[in-house]
Amino acid sequence: MGDSPTWTAAPGAAQRARSVLATAWSCAVSAQGGREEFVGAHTVAEDGRVLLRLPGDSALGAAALCAPRGELPAVLEFADVAPVPVRDRIRARLWLTGRFAHADEHLLFQPRRVVLRQAPAAVVVDPEEFAAAGPDPLASAEARLLTHLADAHPDVVRRLTRLVAADSLHGAVRVRPLAVDRHGLTLRVERARTHGDVRLPFHTPADDVGRLTERMHALLTQASAASCPRALQRQRADGDG
Repeated sequence: MGDSPTWTAAPGAAQRARSVLATAWSCAVSAQGGREEFVGAHTVAEDGRVLLRLPGDSALGAAALCAPRGELPAVLEFADVAPVPVRDRIRARLWLTGRFAHADEHLLFQPRRVVLRQAPAAVVVDPEEFAAAGPDPLASAEARLLTHLADAHPDVVRRLTRLVAADSLHGAVRVRPLAVDRHGLTLRVERARTHGDVRLPFHTPADDVGRLTERMHALLTQASAASCPRALQRQRADGDG
């Protein structure tokens, strides 16, 4: 056997958590028994600390001013929503537990505990690993890339299903692109009452959009050499009728 590759076929939990944090547009904050929702109000530092800009009437700002030692314990929640309309669009949830402190006209949040929940379970991420990790290099472009793939190239998605095992496509009524990162593309296979996800790993990581194009072409070349799954053939035949 040859040497093992230095990359993995899926992002690690720390990088996945940082990707959720980097791309989330909204944030829910729970503190002192209350909960507030903020939209477009947070930014993220390189080490994963969260800077929250508050409206003047925010109860959270008043609570932080009155907190002992100027530190307010809180829990921040972020949701990762699939950019392409699919069944069950929440791909992951991220919870950060820590403390707020005042920083000029903002509140600065230092995470002490990091929990990432995605199928099939939740995982606790080491805070130091979280701080040291960065988001996936494709995270900021993912929404645009997946939306373009789904809307402009449904034929490409159909061709890629040739790389999916026939049993995974059994009963499929729709296949849509769910996620993409430097390690691979994930498809959501929807059936009449259920759904499942299938991962198509790249042969080497794609660290920018240019390399992603190359990796997608490699997957399509593999798909062209594969036979069309019987389950999908039956699906098309039924639809043509």
